Amino acid sequence: MTKDVRVRFAPSPTGPLHIGGVRTALFNYLFAKKHNGTFILRIEDTDQNRYVEGAEDYIVESLNWCNIPFDEGPNKNEKFGPYRQSERKHLYKQYANELIEKGHAYYAFDTAETLDFHRKDHEAKGKTFIYNWHNRLKLSNSLSLTKEEVKAKIDAGDNYVIRFKSPQDEILRLKDIIRGDIKIDTNVLDDKVLFKSDGMPTYHLANIVDDHLMEISHVIRGEEWLPSLALHYQLYTAFGWETPQFAHLPLILKPTGKGKLSKRDGDKLGFPVFPLEWTDPKSGDTSRGYKEDGYFADAMINFLAFLGWNPGTEQEIFNLEELTNAFDLDRVNKAGARFDPDKIKWFNHHYMQVQDNNGLADAFKNSRTELIEIDSQYIEMVVALVKERATFVGDFWDLSHFFFVAPISYDEKASKKALKEDTAEILTTVKDLIDSLEDFTVENLQNTIKGWITSNEIGFGKVMMPLRLALVGALQGPDVFDIIFMIGKTETLNRIDAIIKSI
Repeated sequence: MTKDVRVRFAPSPTGPLHIGGVRTALFNYLFAKKHNGTFILRIEDTDQNRYVEGAEDYIVESLNWCNIPFDEGPNKNEKFGPYRQSERKHLYKQYANELIEKGHAYYAFDTAETLDFHRKDHEAKGKTFIYNWHNRLKLSNSLSLTKEEVKAKIDAGDNYVIRFKSPQDEILRLKDIIRGDIKIDTNVLDDKVLFKSDGMPTYHLANIVDDHLMEISHVIRGEEWLPSLALHYQLYTAFGWETPQFAHLPLILKPTGKGKLSKRDGDKLGFPVFPLEWTDPKSGDTSRGYKEDGYFADAMINFLAFLGWNPGTEQEIFNLEELTNAFDLDRVNKAGARFDPDKIKWFNHHYMQVQDNNGLADAFKNSRTELIEIDSQYIEMVVALVKERATFVGDFWDLSHFFFVAPISYDEKASKKALKEDTAEILTTVKDLIDSLEDFTVENLQNTIKGWITSNEIGFGKVMMPLRLALVGALQGPDVFDIIFMIGKTETLNRIDAIIKSI
C-alpha cells in the first residue's frame, strides 16, 4: 500500500460498547497492525441529547481490557486532535458553507409540521416521501427561494438545515472491499441533512470531514452504514477529496431467529453482550460484562475474530499476534455471522488451560471467603489439578471444594452404587494401609493400595468408588491418590472413618 494505513473506530458515547462494536474495533486494529498502520479512536458525540456520562471512559477501558488499545485518540498522541466531535464543531460550518458555494448543498427552511404533512400525504397515497430532486423546488429552500428571501430568513433567525443536493439521473459506481462493486441510481437518494441551525453537523458531514482531516485511509465499519455509502462517496467527490477505501462488516446475528444480536437476546439466553459490566447512570440498572462473568480477554478476541472472518485454514486458536498476521479483509464474509454463546465458552475453556496457575489461584482465592486463610501455594496446586475441567474461575469451587472442606453428606445415587455390605471392612483395611505409610507420596499411595487390590483379587471399583466417595462426597474429582496426597494423611483417615460410621 502506497498510502500510510490509518483506520478509526468511531463510537458514540450513548451507553456501553456493544460486542458488535468491539468486533468492529478489533478488525480495525488487526488491519492497522497488519500494515504497520495507526488505529485511531474518535468519539462521535455530536448528538448531545443522547450523551451518557461515563460511556467514553467505558469504551477506552473496554479496548484496553481487550488488549486492542488505540494508538491515537482522546488524550493520547493527539496529532490530529481534538478527537471528540463536540470539540470540533467549529470546523464543520465552513465545510457546509463550502458545499453551498459549490452548488452541492442548499439551505432548507421547511418546518417539522410541513415535512410531517408531506409524509402523511404520501403515505395516504401509498407512496414514500423523499426530499430530493423531484420535489425540492416545491419546498421551502434556497433552490426555490430568491437570494433575498433566503437572506431575510437567515437574518430573521428562522430555523434551517443544510441539505446535500443529490444529483438526478446518475448512476454511482462504488467499490467496497467486502461487497465488491455497487451501483446506485441517484434518483432514489434523498437530500440528507448535513448541518443544523443549532450549529451542530449531522453524522454524515462530521464523519466525512473528520476522516479527511485525520487522513483516514480505510473506513472499516458495520453493515448498518452501507446505506450511507452513496452519500459519503458523493461528499468526497463534492469536496474534491481523495476517497478512502470502504469495507462494511457483516452483521452479528442472534443465536436463534432473525435479526441483529441485541441486549435482549443476552438477557433471554443468559450471556453478556458487553465486554465489561455497565451500570446505567440514570436507572442504576447493571448489565453483565464478559470480564466480570469470568471470560478471558484473549478468548473473547479469538471468538470475535471468527464472527465474519475466517483464515482459510482449519486453525481456530489464534493469539493476537497470529490474528494480526493472518487477518485479511478479503477473507471477511458478506453474510451475517451468527453469535454462538457455547462457542465462546469453548474458547474460554481452551484459554483456561494456558493461563498461569499462580494468577488463577489468586483469582480463585479472592473469589471465596473460605480460602482467605488457605496457603496460596496449596490453592495453586489444587488449581493445577482441576482446571482442565473448568471453563471459568467460578467453576473451581464446585470442582475442588473437597480439597478444603470435608464432605458432610454423600451423594445418594453414588452411595447406592459404591457402598456394599463389605465396604466398611474394605475401607478399614485401606485406612490401615494409608496409616502405615511413612513415605507419604502419590506414587507410594498408588503402589500400596493398587498392589493390595491386585494381590487380593478385589475389583478396583469395590475399593476406589467408596474411597472416592469418602474423600469427595460424590463420584467426581481428579485422581484419588492426588486428593489423598493433597489433603494429607490425617484428614484422609478422618474422612474414611466418617463414611465407615455412616454405613
